[in-house]
Amino acid sequence: MEEQGGFPVNDLSAYPAAVRWPPRYPERLQLYSLPTPNGVKVSIMLEETGLSYEPHLVDLNKGEQTTPEYLALNPNGKIPAIIDPRGPGGRPLALFESGAILLYLAEKTGQLLPSDAAARYETIQWVFFQMASIGPMFGQVGYFHKFAGREISDKRPLEHYRDESKRLLAVLEGRLAGRQWIMGELFSIADIATVGWVRNLVGYYEAGPLVEFERFKAVAAWLARCLTRPAVQRGLTIPARRA
Repeated sequence: MEEQGGFPVNDLSAYPAAVRWPPRYPERLQLYSLPTPNGVKVSIMLEETGLSYEPHLVDLNKGEQTTPEYLALNPNGKIPAIIDPRGPGGRPLALFESGAILLYLAEKTGQLLPSDAAARYETIQWVFFQMASIGPMFGQVGYFHKFAGREISDKRPLEHYRDESKRLLAVLEGRLAGRQWIMGELFSIADIATVGWVRNLVGYYEAGPLVEFERFKAVAAWLARCLTRPAVQRGLTIPARRA
């Protein structure tokens, strides 16, 4: 068994998730996820960086995120999560929260995050903007517009989240005006964090007309550019959903 720093990097048996989802390639980074807007952040990042990894589908419809094995990996019971057998110091590292995973992988690979300190923190700022605002607000639009919330007769919650989502799109529109990517010429973890949510808002949630998406020309052009990237296209379908 290979060792690094005196620790067997192929031995993931201490992690119950690696017992429930046995790895075929334990030397690779293990991804536990589903192709949702949060889940695809990590699969896109892994595809963009070229890191070797092994994806495992966590089926939310079957409640696999609430099993003891998965909760031992992520006590919050959400996807995605990772186990990196070659973490800091050569020891395995388990991480949850998509934003934290993006930062970790960017620093591990030296990719998709500026080395200049000021630009680095500016990029992180936009990742936090997605985590704190775009994800929660767009997700609520999806719930009240397409899913169970649409049966609620009081439309004020939908109107509130619609208006807040339009405001956030306006913020993103202002940032992208005259820029190719959120950080200008550099495609970064800020774009990776955001693209799945904007795509879902106008696609899967069918909320484009609701939020007047056609008004946001720079955002629409940015989304189209993101979706032309081969790594983004691959990452959007990983892990493959069960038939």
